[in-house]
Amino acid sequence: MANLERALALVRTVPDFPEPGVLFRDLNPVFASPAAFRAVVDALAAAIPSDVDVVAPVEARGFLLGGAVAVALECAMAPIRKPGKLPVVADRVDYELEYGTATLELPADVLRPGARVAVVDDVLATGGTVAATCELVERAGASVVAVSVVLELAALGGRARLAGRDVHSLQTI
Repeated sequence: MANLERALALVRTVPDFPEPGVLFRDLNPVFASPAAFRAVVDALAAAIPSDVDVVAPVEARGFLLGGAVAVALECAMAPIRKPGKLPVVADRVDYELEYGTATLELPADVLRPGARVAVVDDVLATGGTVAATCELVERAGASVVAVSVVLELAALGGRARLAGRDVHSLQTI
């Protein structure tokens, strides 16, 4: 636990990014420390059922975390991408962020019906990104069995948007 606490202490807050009034939580100092990155990945993986088939990380910081978690769990990864990044798209969903709107896409042929999926991301804010990811996964016929994030911004209410889901955050602020 001490290693995880030290790792989470490295997260820095950057005011007014990407827009005025937004407090951006920067995990780059965590990624720059092998010990901190390992502690975060291990803690994220520990919150996911051992029988998960696929980790679905969200672009972009979620990829760094989700890829490592998938390797740790010895399971597949289905990267959830921003528009224009995939050569073949299975499905797409538009959603609202705390500071605008966005779109996510699911690559074709990465999720089989019935697959047990864990969604991994860096920050749970309003819940829009994670909810959109869950929607893509479920529309593909798979089931979301866990959501694992590094930080949860409680004041933005994202957990309420994910009611009924198994959501685990390493730190709530």
